[in-house]
Amino acid sequence: MLCSCCVAMIAILYFLFDVNYFVRIILTVLWGRLFEKKKKLFDTTTIYGICTTQDVDLVLKHMNNARYLRELDFARFHYYDRSGIYGGVAKRGGGAVQGASTIRYRRAIPIFTPYKVTTKLIYWEDKHFYIEQQFISLTDNFIRAVVLSRQTVTGLKIPVEEIITEIEPGTRRPEPTKDLQLWLESMEESSKSLKKQK
Repeated sequence: MLCSCCVAMIAILYFLFDVNYFVRIILTVLWGRLFEKKKKLFDTTTIYGICTTQDVDLVLKHMNNARYLRELDFARFHYYDRSGIYGGVAKRGGGAVQGASTIRYRRAIPIFTPYKVTTKLIYWEDKHFYIEQQFISLTDNFIRAVVLSRQTVTGLKIPVEEIITEIEPGTRRPEPTKDLQLWLESMEESSKSLKKQK
C-alpha cells in the first residue's frame, strides 16, 4: 500500500510539475560546485547538452526554438553560482528575474547533435546584469545561436555595482558592445511606445 502511494505521488508530481527542469538545475549547480573552480566575473562559463527527441520540433529534425530558452536557464544558473553573483544577491535577500532577452538563430541544432552553451557577463546597470550566451555545436564549433539577456535584480535597495565590488573589488564596468547598445535603444523605444498607448 505504501509503495503504491509513493508511486502515485511521484506520478502526480511529474504530471503537475516539470520535474526534469528542477532536477537538471540542481544537477547543473551541483556539478559546478563539485567539479569546477569558481570563476571571475568576466570569465566565460560552459555547460553541455545534446539535442534529444524531447527537444525537437514537429518535423523531428532540429531543436525547437522554445528549448533554446530552457537551456539558457541552466547556463545562467551555472554562471551565477560559479561567479558568485547569486551568492552576493541572495545574501542581501534579493533575487533575479529574466527581464528581457533577444535571440538570433543562425543555424538549427540537428537532432542528436552535442552542443555547449557559453555564458559571460558583458555589462551592468543600476538594477540589471546583461549577459551574452552562445550555442555552439561540438561537431563543427559553429555558433548556432547568440543571445543577449537582461537579468533584473529584485528586492534590493542597493545598486548592482555594490554587489560587483564586493565580489571582485576594483572591477570596472565595461562599455556596452554595439549590439547591446542597439538592443537597449530598441527596448527604450518599445517602452516609450507602450507608455503612449496608456
